[in-house]
Amino acid sequence: MKALIALILLVQLPIHKAVPAAPPAPLGCDDPESEAAAEVAVNYINARSHHGYKFALNRIEDVHVVLQGKGNYIMILELDLLETKCPILSPTPLANCTVRSFAEHAVEGDCDVKLQKLNGTISVLASKCHSHADSREDIRRICPNCPLLARLNDTEVLETVSAALNDFNSKTTGPYLRLLEIGRGQIQYHPAHIIAVEFAVGATNCSAEEAKVNVGACQLLPEDQSNFGFCTGTVVKSPSQDLNVDCQLYGHQVRTPDIPLLCQDTSAGLPPSAVGFTNHNLRLSHHNPLASESSSSEIFRSMLLAKPVTKRAVAEAAQHDKVPRPVGFVPPPPPCPGKIRHFDI
Repeated sequence: MKALIALILLVQLPIHKAVPAAPPAPLGCDDPESEAAAEVAVNYINARSHHGYKFALNRIEDVHVVLQGKGNYIMILELDLLETKCPILSPTPLANCTVRSFAEHAVEGDCDVKLQKLNGTISVLASKCHSHADSREDIRRICPNCPLLARLNDTEVLETVSAALNDFNSKTTGPYLRLLEIGRGQIQYHPAHIIAVEFAVGATNCSAEEAKVNVGACQLLPEDQSNFGFCTGTVVKSPSQDLNVDCQLYGHQVRTPDIPLLCQDTSAGLPPSAVGFTNHNLRLSHHNPLASESSSSEIFRSMLLAKPVTKRAVAEAAQHDKVPRPVGFVPPPPPCPGKIRHFDI
């Protein structure tokens, strides 16, 4: 009898079995979590770029996640960016920067970014980027007479920058400006011969009048007083001769200690890496020394290598989907790539 009672009690006791938690659904490229991480990534990239212009997000191409405990994970984002009209020195917030149109000979950036979410905070662990201008053939096909990007060290570009800056300095009542960096140069031959340039400048310790006496003594202001700016210039060579230039100084900007000042004075206005190219390459490879990381760099490498397979598998699955659909059914968009925010290039 005692054995029977013990058996009945055992059957009535609740059984506690560890039920594994269901894995979270894979993140799509347009999910809010992915977009929040992409915003952190783009801000990180722009803050550490030393040349050219700010870039804006155009599309999240792919996303991969490796879980690291409750609510924590490593995320790999593949991002398509587009160059904006805001120089990297401009204090204008990225949200207010206009993306260059396709007809302005757009420049695309491709970035792989490794991020970590830890205790609710997303931070960048590493990033790798490069950028390239759209092909001349693509521009010509859509806009035969649109000006094309010229090499940054093209003779006509250099001459136009020099003429524009000299013209501005000869008329300004403010500080004498020195060339820091040529940002873009475009040349159009038909129906008129026009050279358009954009370049970064820095204020010196001389007035324009003082520079006329001894320009060699005019030096860029020290870091704690630095005042950078940006100029645009246009020269019409035919059918008429005309020069227009406009410069704007941003005022002194204080940057955080871990981010170096962008520009260093260069007599040529170009870093060696830009000579012979039409745009400043967003050649950024950066590891954040302040970020906490509990996984090895092999995760980053293996996930990047796996991306083409993942995309191909998704495409093949969609192509072979033969399940009958009711009339009027609209299939959901694939999780990746995400939406295009501006235009495809």
